[in-house]
Parts: sequence; C-alpha cells; structure tokens
Amino acid sequence: MKRRVVITGLGAITPIGQHKTELWSSLCNGKSGISDVTAFDTSNHDVRIAGEVKDFEPSKWFDVKQERRLDRFTQFAVAAAILAVEDSGIDFNKTDRTRAGTIIGTGIGGILEIEAQHKILLSKGPSRVSPFMIPKLMANAAPGQIAIQFDIRATNFSIITACASGSHAIAEAFRSIRHGDTDVMIAGGTEATITPLCMGAFQNMKALSKKNDSPQKASRPFDKDRDGFVISEGSGIIVLEELEFAKKRKAHIYAEILGYSMSHDAYHIAAPHPKGNGAYKAMEDALKVSKLNREQISYINAHATSTPMGDEIEVNAIKRLCGSHAKNLSVSSTKSMLGHQLGAAGGTETLICALILENDTIPPTINYEHPDPACCGLDFVPNETKQKKTEYVMSNSFGFGGHNISIVLGKFSN
Repeated sequence: MKRRVVITGLGAITPIGQHKTELWSSLCNGKSGISDVTAFDTSNHDVRIAGEVKDFEPSKWFDVKQERRLDRFTQFAVAAAILAVEDSGIDFNKTDRTRAGTIIGTGIGGILEIEAQHKILLSKGPSRVSPFMIPKLMANAAPGQIAIQFDIRATNFSIITACASGSHAIAEAFRSIRHGDTDVMIAGGTEATITPLCMGAFQNMKALSKKNDSPQKASRPFDKDRDGFVISEGSGIIVLEELEFAKKRKAHIYAEILGYSMSHDAYHIAAPHPKGNGAYKAMEDALKVSKLNREQISYINAHATSTPMGDEIEVNAIKRLCGSHAKNLSVSSTKSMLGHQLGAAGGTETLICALILENDTIPPTINYEHPDPACCGLDFVPNETKQKKTEYVMSNSFGFGGHNISIVLGKFSN
C-alpha cells in the first residue's frame, strides 16, 4: 500500500515576506514585491526592475565564515529550510537521521559566484580565483548545506529543470516518502539570479517586461498589456512527512499531497507547445494519479508568468482540461506579486497552495486591468482576495527545456 504524504512545515524567503505569515499577509493584500534593482548598476540595461529580497540579512542565519562560503541562492535555501523545520516542530535528535533527506531545485545555481570569480580571473589572473568557487556555485550546494545544517543523511540531490525545478524537487521528495525510502523530506526551490549577466541575457531573449516606469504594475498575468515576466529571487521550502510519522508526533498538517504528473513538450527549448499539449497532459495525468475528477478541483495556481504567449497557452490548456467546469474554477497567478522566482517558483507556489487550503482563501492576480480576448473565460481572481471553500487545488510549473509538472494537493482528513 502506498503511503500518504503530508506537508507539516513551511519556509519562505521572498520579495514580499521572509516568513510564511508575512508572505501570506502580503499575498492577501495584493502587495507587489517588484521595484528598481538595487543589487547593481542597471543604467546600461534595457530592463531595470526585479523582485529583490532587499532586507535579507545573512548574518541573521550564518556566522561570518559560513556567509563567505555560501552563494546567495544557497543562503536563501538554508534560511527557508530553517524556517520550515522550525514551523514543522520536528526534532531531528528524536528522528532516524538516515530516514530524512532533502531535494532542492534551482534553475541556474550560483551565478553570482561565477560572475564574481570571472571578474577576478580577468583582472588578477587564475591564481586569485577562489578555491571556494566550485562548492559555492554548484547547484547541489543547496541540498548539501541543508543536510549538513540538520545532520540528515538520506536522499540528497538537486534538480535543474529551469522554472519547473522547485516543483520537480517536491515531487521527487513525495515519491521518496510514498515508496518507503524516507519518512521526512525537506524540499522546494531556490534562486538568486538578479545579476548583470542573467538580466542581460533574459532581456535579450525578449523574455522580460520593460515596464521600468511602473515596476509594481509590470507583472500582469493574463492582462492584455502584459509584455514579459519580471525576474525575481528567493526560496520556498516545505517539510513533507509520511502521515503516520507526522501523526505520531502530533504535527500540524497543512495539506496532503495527493499526486503529480510530469510531461515534456518535445517542441522547443524555450517556447511552450502552441497547443499546450504538454501542459494539458501534466494536468490530466495529475488528476488521474490523484484519483480525482476535474469537477473536484477548486483552484489552480497557474504558472502564468506574464508573457504574451505562455499565459494564453496555459489558459487554453486549463479550459480544455476542465470543460464546462471551467466556469466554476478559480485561477490566479501569484507571480503578479512575487515576480518569477525561476527555479524557486514551484517551491513557493506549492507552499502557497497549502496555505490556500488551510485558510479557504485565494490570493488575487493583481494588475488585471484589461481583459485579453485571447486569454479569457476563467475566474482570474482579479485584484482582490477571494474567500472560497477549497478541498483540492493544483499547482502548475512549466520550464524552459519543455518541462511541465502539475502537483495536486488536498485538505487533510483522516
């Protein structure tokens, strides 16, 4: 018999909150975390806005030596994991550490360290390149450092599937527990890519919004005037446990993960399939695995990044999936407030879905001002939070490379 998997801890480092309570309050109040970039001089960039975690203080989480040896993306992940573990109340001193592990997704990894050391190479030569460069930049530094932090010794790896990374990490953690390999997993995503090189590359792909004069209005999923996503950073981490393990220690249970499905577009390395076939397949199969029908889904946290093509394709795939039920469905994009955290997005959005189930409250899609005739027919929860009874919800994540994943969560019940 397959084991049931529940969510017992939430940890978030985001542009609109560095704790689940602050994040949730900001989401429900429609607060945008997008503003002018402060991390570097953007005067030569066409895009000068992003979702920065501006008040993150590494010294709160690490001593001077640790801080120097961790790239920002790993700092975010460790901090979010500490918050999630504290929230879960789990005591690893009373847990079999060989039955606890961590899987963390990231789209790009330690790009800050790469850029910094490349400058040193060019200006001072190879003898001055840091010996800590490789351990800082490698994508698996995040799960490795989390495992060291908590001395947990089971499954440990990093997943890199662009913007689907965080969701893929949670899915693999779920699979590990469900099939009996582990009892506890720390999983999610992390990213820190607000750098000159990354922003230059994304802007030249024509992927980013250029609404520099109105940063808080720039991320506008489903809206007719959307012109690209807004790059963001942070980390969303959850603690997953086998149900009986969680019940035995009287853990608070936010939600149950019922199932997921992955698919691939096999179409283009950086564009979704025009008919949304991969997205549709992931959603359809996630329902089948979860043993639900489409009428049981109350809400979908859409991938919807605010790109002209991507949002329309996802909307059409959702309508194709839900048929006549589409009129009863609520669909919002919390990226309208958070921006696009890339590899961290799926972790943060799964966390948000757990809070939605617990509170029967759906955060809005802000900046939805001009309906798009090519992207319509759903309740996008425009601009204001909505109270709605939710039993089952879905979270979508789609990434460059053609990756698609849908995760289904349900209210916990015995």
